[in-house]
Amino acid sequence: MQGTAHATREGGGSAVLDQVRDTVLEVEGLAVSYGALRALDGVSWRLGRGEILGIIGPNGAGKSTCYDAVTNLVAREGRVVLKGEDVTRVPAYGLAERGLRRAFQQNAFFDDVTVLDNMVSVLQDVWGTSFADCLVRPFRERRRTGEARRAAAAALERLGIAPLYHDRYPTEVPYGTQRMLSIALALGSGAEVLMLDEPAAGLGGADMEALVVALARLRDDGLSLVVIEHHMDLIMSVADRIVVLDQGRMLAHGTPAEIQENDEVLDAYLGRAA
Repeated sequence: MQGTAHATREGGGSAVLDQVRDTVLEVEGLAVSYGALRALDGVSWRLGRGEILGIIGPNGAGKSTCYDAVTNLVAREGRVVLKGEDVTRVPAYGLAERGLRRAFQQNAFFDDVTVLDNMVSVLQDVWGTSFADCLVRPFRERRRTGEARRAAAAALERLGIAPLYHDRYPTEVPYGTQRMLSIALALGSGAEVLMLDEPAAGLGGADMEALVVALARLRDDGLSLVVIEHHMDLIMSVADRIVVLDQGRMLAHGTPAEIQENDEVLDAYLGRAA
């Protein structure tokens, strides 16, 4: 883990935040209001490079709203800093260009092209060519197309998507593979921070184990991840640190072990035996 943290109550998080090393993403005082409803209220956290930060909380706690606020999909107060740059006013597409990517709860892919061609399509910033180059340098572009397809295949296998699925359409592959494809497409190329909203939704058994392996592999490769999840076994096994939200506010922040021992978290979310 990249920085030891202690589970804290709201208002005591600054000392915890100071212990995160090599910060790649920082949010300060995020707040979102829908009329009189305060959906998010003064939430702050940091994400270290090569770290998995889990965000948990009861339904309605503000988890997805927090994601929307970080990625500038809703009007919000507060500040967002990415790799030392204040990106508070940068639109969502500009954040993606800077390496901050997000995958949504629903699977997202192109139904009418193969799994491999889906992956090729999101690598165009690296492997794309112009029409003029195709006319003037056809042999070079043919070679480049082959290199792009090999890079796409490697990216799919990195997420555990076996070659036997590469030439199939996404609707023809198992649900777990569709889920991994959606994550791979969100990553694309050049991602440094990936935010996942309930990646384990609908998964179980071997698919859940494959997700754990994939998340750990991405972290080991230096990617930083923020993961919203309701599956406690998953988040406790992969997260380096966890933020607990309740009623739009930060209830606690710490390592998985510290969160599991925090009385307020046990009472508010994880549950305690009577």
